[in-house]
Amino acid sequence: MQLNVHERGNGDKVALLVHGGMSDHRTWHAVEEELILRGYRVIAPDLRGHGRSPRGEYRAELLADDLVENLPTGADLAIGHSLGGLSLALAADRLRPRRAVYSDPGFRVGDLPPEATRFMLDLVESASADSVRTMNPRWSDADVAAELAGFALFDREFFAVTENGTALGYLPASAVVPSLVQLADPSLCVSPESARELRENGFEIRTVEGAGHCIHRDDFDGFMASLDGWI
Repeated sequence: MQLNVHERGNGDKVALLVHGGMSDHRTWHAVEEELILRGYRVIAPDLRGHGRSPRGEYRAELLADDLVENLPTGADLAIGHSLGGLSLALAADRLRPRRAVYSDPGFRVGDLPPEATRFMLDLVESASADSVRTMNPRWSDADVAAELAGFALFDREFFAVTENGTALGYLPASAVVPSLVQLADPSLCVSPESARELRENGFEIRTVEGAGHCIHRDDFDGFMASLDGWI
């Protein structure tokens, strides 16, 4: 599937940024600015069913295939948040970035309780600037605006991804490239048991203390500080 892919910057290094569910590439606006200042060219797709990318069948495996089809191999850095982290992990052996960062990644999303999907759908349907700001008091106005823009273009049928495909219980068995798992405090997606397993599988684990699931928006400075040595 041909995705909508945002590109910006003219640095010598390449960074891939893969957003999480219900968002689009605009969620990375602050990270994008910082990486460009550090000499990166940023490439950020909208996943299928998100932003201005096409709709289609929704399985985690297909999200990964889309990344391989639309993004360059051998990037200097790849960062995936939440569902984007799961998609990146499923594509890492083919994309082969020099370094991969999984920000509170959606591993084992099949473990989500049934009511979680209903909650997320209600969240999208009822969203306003006030409701987003109330739920996320540390976000900037630009973060709130990006969230609402992502919600407006999000295909509600995408929630089928939490029920379809074989990757819902996925946890990477090995770090095929040098890999960091960056966790919220507490993590929404990675249990302490899964974190220990990931560490045993060769992943570095770092926690951003006090940050919510969207670490890059909830604590931008903490997000960047936890990437020391990785960007």
